[in-house]
Amino acid sequence: MINIAFFGTHDFAVEILQGLIDNPNINIKVVITQADKPVGRKKNITPPPIKILAQKYNLKIEQPKSLKDFILEIPNLDLNIVCQYGKIIPPHILNYPKYETLNVHTSLLPKYRGASPIQSAILNSEDKTGITIMLMDNELDHGPILTQTEVKIDKDDNYSTLSIKMAKKGKILLLNTIPDWINGEIKPQTQIEDQKTLCSQITKEDGRINWDNPAKQIYNQYQAYYVWPGVWSVWQNKRIKFLNITPSNIILPPGQIEAEDKKIFIGTKEQSIEVVKLQIEGKKPMSAPEFLNGYPDFKNSILK
Repeated sequence: MINIAFFGTHDFAVEILQGLIDNPNINIKVVITQADKPVGRKKNITPPPIKILAQKYNLKIEQPKSLKDFILEIPNLDLNIVCQYGKIIPPHILNYPKYETLNVHTSLLPKYRGASPIQSAILNSEDKTGITIMLMDNELDHGPILTQTEVKIDKDDNYSTLSIKMAKKGKILLLNTIPDWINGEIKPQTQIEDQKTLCSQITKEDGRINWDNPAKQIYNQYQAYYVWPGVWSVWQNKRIKFLNITPSNIILPPGQIEAEDKKIFIGTKEQSIEVVKLQIEGKKPMSAPEFLNGYPDFKNSILK
């Protein structure tokens, strides 16, 4: 039996933890996740997805505000597994288990180190990405690589669909890697530093559309930020979220809004995008025809 402490918070990590729970050779001693947080307009206090799963299986749960002074006191702990935890893990925790700490990272390292590798791959029109199981050290996504697997990025993949594909592959890769690592059958490979790329934490402002960009770039932005923060613009001092868009061959000046057969088109640097569904601040989501009925002056205006 392999004794494991699991560090994770977000949806992607749920698939990984479920795989560990379902494996009869693995014993989850503790699940460490972030604190419950206010969510939505009503700011309801909501547990992270990993906590919900851990509670389902009556696993021990810890939610420290910081790991700086947090102590793992688990006899015979073999391994830490980290997946989308979201906080810095100090050396005294990384080095505590017998076989140290493995991280499930959502890129083909050393490409896309950092907080947004899935989004960055979509933004940059990559045709593939992947999962890396790495041995964690004190630097950001810097440790040696144990195993990797590629994941194809399809033309219509957004953050949500790509994450699901990657989580399923990542679960299998991790479950195959753990026994090989513990049995000494894997030789860690040092990352090639001059091949590294970095990606940063996403902010709400990253979702704002620059209509001087090409339609393809704006569509990539929409696909990458599909879950959060979404893509948006400002019209008559109100934020408009674009919930469903697609590139169009219609040619319009950047930011110019046109309506044809109850369809909405907005110009970009190259061609335009069609807006299928949108939501103005303070209102419910609407289809393009519904929006034009409610806001007829939207047509022929310009977004900046």
